[in-house]
Amino acid sequence: MKHEPILVSSTSNGLIKQLVQWQEKSRARKKDGVFVIEGLREIHRALDAGYQGSMYFYCPEITNNVSASQMEGPLAGLPEQATQGIKTYSVSLNVYKKIAYRDSTEGIVGVFKTKDHSLEQLKLKTKNPLILVAEAPEKPGNIGALLRTADAAGVDAFLLANPKTDLYNPNIIRSSVGGVFTTNIATGSTEQIIDYLKTQNIVIYSAILQEAIPYTDVDYTKPSAIVVGTEADGLSETWRLASKAKVKIPMHGTIDSMNVSVSAGILIYEAVRQRMAAPN
Repeated sequence: MKHEPILVSSTSNGLIKQLVQWQEKSRARKKDGVFVIEGLREIHRALDAGYQGSMYFYCPEITNNVSASQMEGPLAGLPEQATQGIKTYSVSLNVYKKIAYRDSTEGIVGVFKTKDHSLEQLKLKTKNPLILVAEAPEKPGNIGALLRTADAAGVDAFLLANPKTDLYNPNIIRSSVGGVFTTNIATGSTEQIIDYLKTQNIVIYSAILQEAIPYTDVDYTKPSAIVVGTEADGLSETWRLASKAKVKIPMHGTIDSMNVSVSAGILIYEAVRQRMAAPN
């Protein structure tokens, strides 16, 4: 059953105010178990990953201007089953500008239900996993970039230790280009994640400068977790004690640190290179 679109033309509408709260407030998202996605590309990636939509908002003034090859109706490009039984709202351009951050998102915003990202729900699909762990990342842009790296390298899981920003922050969704949906993710405390990795017999390699060896001197072809920290604080002492080896990236310039997503990319792709070169 399809719901007829409900017209919303005022930015003071209660639902619009609620949607803005879901975008801006982590507490509101957690309380209601929902988050906001803007744009067809990200919505598609969420649907492909099994996320369930709860309502859609579209702006006819924008969707009607998208070429027919891209759109066929207000919710064009979305699978029919993804919109069945879900309330749809037709919003004015003024309202859309209130609820959207970008101009190039085809005039569609969706509200989706969150998933459980506890370690208990994490399922690894291989007996020889490669895992990326990030401890206490705070900037959504860095988390988004880490997720893009994880997706590009095809890691088996991305684990967030002591997260300071919730996964459904709109800036993470945007900066990850939907990678937050395409990546196998779990969150937990540093201690919980270390216990999980040890229980799964996954070797821990931490990016720590003290007592470290070059990252190329490590064998990542067995079940491995590569752990990175923030640029400002690095990794906690707990990771140093739990690691089989501490690894470092040689720095040949004056600056003594690099962006965490760049560091993670270098380390993860060395692991990928070794695994591709290893005999079957």
